[in-house]
Amino acid sequence: MAVIDLNADLGETFGGLPTADDDAMFALISSASIACGGHAGDRASMRAAVERAARTGVAIGAHPSYPDRAGFGRTPLAMSAADLRRSLDDQLGTLAAVGADIRYVKPHGALYHAVRADAAHARAVVDAVAALAAGLGRAVPILGLDGVIADDASRAGIPFVREAFLDRGYLPDGGLVPRSDPGALLHDPDEVAARALRLARVGVVEAVDGSLVATGAASLCVHGDSPGAVAMARAVRAALDAAGVDVVAPW
Repeated sequence: MAVIDLNADLGETFGGLPTADDDAMFALISSASIACGGHAGDRASMRAAVERAARTGVAIGAHPSYPDRAGFGRTPLAMSAADLRRSLDDQLGTLAAVGADIRYVKPHGALYHAVRADAAHARAVVDAVAALAAGLGRAVPILGLDGVIADDASRAGIPFVREAFLDRGYLPDGGLVPRSDPGALLHDPDEVAARALRLARVGVVEAVDGSLVATGAASLCVHGDSPGAVAMARAVRAALDAAGVDVVAPW
């Protein structure tokens, strides 16, 4: 039987207002990456996420970002590695302090993409996760795409779990189409569900030029704030269940 994790980025409140239907998404996924205050979220939203996770049996991951609430964490910041590390420690510490059992860490937005190539920022993420793991007394995997971050995690003895995106366009090199470019976002639930089945069964995704990208993904993501996120997640979960794919968190 094929096994796959289904995750969504949630708890992304802004000014106290939700950007996603968290209740509906929690009922469909196996892992939730929770905003830690860098790009969105606050203590109240983090506590609410912890409670939802307990009710639904969903694993909690931390979703830290550059400290960029104005740009929703999607603006690259030329900050020092030391400043980034302090921000990450604060974000991870805040989520842990509200009672979250953090099972993995997934950087958000611009930071997620930057650490594929930026050695200093990748090291800051790895060091912050290593410190979190030491405090918890157990391994805490990093979730992301291949790149410098995966190599650094391996050298530090931190498990690295590869992810694939169901609602984002892919470039032939395995990166994502920039959100400002055509083909960046997918909206059709049937198309997204078919992509999920292909990824779960053979681990490949079709890029915008028609080429196939091998992902090695153990976790599939539907962004909670994407238009039609709930409909896409429902279609994905129904397709995986019907095909006998076991949707289980790997953490």
